[in-house]
Amino acid sequence: MKKLPPQSTWWRFLTSLHLNGAGQILGIPQEMRERVWAAGNAQLQTVTLDTDTTVHTLYGQQMGGRKSYNPKNQGKRSYQPILTFLAETREYLAGELRNGDRPTGQQIAEHLKKVFAMLPGCVEQRFGRAAAGFYCWEAVEAYQQADCRFVIVARKTARLGEELRQAAWRPSPDTDAEAECEFRYQPQGWEKDFRFVALRYEQEREVDEEEGPEQYQLCETSAYT
Repeated sequence: MKKLPPQSTWWRFLTSLHLNGAGQILGIPQEMRERVWAAGNAQLQTVTLDTDTTVHTLYGQQMGGRKSYNPKNQGKRSYQPILTFLAETREYLAGELRNGDRPTGQQIAEHLKKVFAMLPGCVEQRFGRAAAGFYCWEAVEAYQQADCRFVIVARKTARLGEELRQAAWRPSPDTDAEAECEFRYQPQGWEKDFRFVALRYEQEREVDEEEGPEQYQLCETSAYT
């Protein structure tokens, strides 16, 4: 092929195939990745997997559209695909188009299992990074089963907020935060405790000169982010 055909040609080809061929098609990128890595002598032994959902806004009544998290087009229906990329090479590794509902723990775990299965055989050490939408026990369990060290953004619940107020804060010279802390914590429904790390940023407050400065207790959440 001297040049790539138009995008519509690809879509007509894909729609002509039976659904059972989807698994074979998804195996093509994995085979190509291993060949390219071998040709370029890029036998990465350590990889970082970045997983997140994105918002695909819909302008119609497409099946599966939902009104959910959509900061740029609030109130519009959308899909929420799950995507995973390799941080070292910026390659797209795996993903799936799904409806606009927030993914369940089971869906997240199934996606992560597909990701680990598509990694080339030369990979020995895995690191994972995920957004707050993946903060669930099923995701943690999938990371552990694949022997993958991970960082997941935590959702601030009432119990976690209480842990933050009681934590021992110290200066954070290596970040732009005012202070940092770490502690062991077991969220509800999780089988064991894990290490949590938090950064604290001081909020700028407007002071009414007539009423005087507002008084805050130490580590009050209204004074910090």
